[in-house]
Amino acid sequence: MKVIVCGAGQVGWQIARHLSSERNDVTIVDSKPELVRRATDTLEVQGVVGYASYPTILDQAGASDADMIIAATYSDEVNMVTCQVAHSVFGVTRRIARLREQSYLNPRYSDLFRREHMPIDVIISPEREVSLAALDRVAYPQAFDVHEYFQGKALLIGLQLDADCAVLETSLRELSELFPTLRIMVAGVRRGKRLFAPEPEDQLFAGDQVYLLTDTRDVARTFEVFGKPPQPQGRVLIVGGGNVGLTVARALENQPQRVRVKVIERDRSRAEAAADGLKRSIVLHGDGMDAGILDEAGISKTDSVLLLTDDDRTNLLAAVRAKTMGARQVISLINDPGLVSLADATGVDAHINPRALTISSILRHVRHGRVRSVYLLGDREAEVIEAQVLGTSALSNARVRDVDFPEGALLIGVSRKGEFMRPTGDMVLRDGDLVVIFSLTADVPKVDELLQVAVEYF
Repeated sequence: MKVIVCGAGQVGWQIARHLSSERNDVTIVDSKPELVRRATDTLEVQGVVGYASYPTILDQAGASDADMIIAATYSDEVNMVTCQVAHSVFGVTRRIARLREQSYLNPRYSDLFRREHMPIDVIISPEREVSLAALDRVAYPQAFDVHEYFQGKALLIGLQLDADCAVLETSLRELSELFPTLRIMVAGVRRGKRLFAPEPEDQLFAGDQVYLLTDTRDVARTFEVFGKPPQPQGRVLIVGGGNVGLTVARALENQPQRVRVKVIERDRSRAEAAADGLKRSIVLHGDGMDAGILDEAGISKTDSVLLLTDDDRTNLLAAVRAKTMGARQVISLINDPGLVSLADATGVDAHINPRALTISSILRHVRHGRVRSVYLLGDREAEVIEAQVLGTSALSNARVRDVDFPEGALLIGVSRKGEFMRPTGDMVLRDGDLVVIFSLTADVPKVDELLQVAVEYF
């Protein structure tokens, strides 16, 4: 597939890295020569220097025979015009744009992006993705990672195993025998710096980070089995009153169970705007790294602190300060993957990577077959893919034990007629089933092949 990626920043670079590693023909476009040079020097991609919205630049990038264009520059308007030019001038059939401004995403204006107006097939909103991720972390504070599958009927949860976990040194096979009615599958295990797909005889040890796919009806019991008691979320503090912080605060205000929300915002005008836009939340004007303002916000009685400013270092320093002052859980927004190890070392309970979320959203539209969701784990170490079993694909009418899954891939969940099922070796997959597959990155192309349908299907 021939893909043009517009924008060579972190998101564009990571998308190009992903796609080129899967043997796609990728050209990256950016107005900054140094960013294009970095991409062409480190990746197997072609580069064009210039503004992506210019027809001449897209022509140089090969838009006349491109299959897809991904507009991920820093400007919403450039991304929109790029998609318009790609459609009107070059006839590019698939157009994806990253848009940040929330007014563009208002359902009242959805007609703007119809084919006859501003033809964008897929809109990716980093702010929306981050807000949903933050809400999931607050809803499940025992987990360091959470992602929904099967329209919310199953959850992928990441758990850190402590020394008092009752199932330590228990093999996965024994785990299934001990809890036969518990609808969970262990997807991946991180031990030290290594993430791997476990075998049935593998055991779990203290310090392991495990990724589990579980039926949402079994989440509470799953936490209990793995030694994670309930943590009620009555008080939440948000540091950062921008679009993301405001969206999260509003969502928490509208939850059926009362949550007391406080917001700290450094910029006075933004703090005033946040106060006007919230109903029950308290907005404090001040620096989230200041011990005095944290004390005023009642940090020692706070269940969760969300660090959602646009500066990684501010988030990390404020997280450390909040933790030392008694916050039960701190969740930090981290854009730079290089700072994740620092976050872990300083006691941050969970982190959210906006770039990884954006890339995950884009990849679902690039994969073969009918892929519904792609979620990246770690620094591009693995993917958890939700897809539909189609027609003449290798999965259709196949017994699970007979499917040639690569060594680093596991089938971890099946949904049939809306019902979550834990896969077994004797299960026969049917056309229309939804499946969730854990795969190490090196094995994703083989998983992609399993999801593809034969030509005669069309």
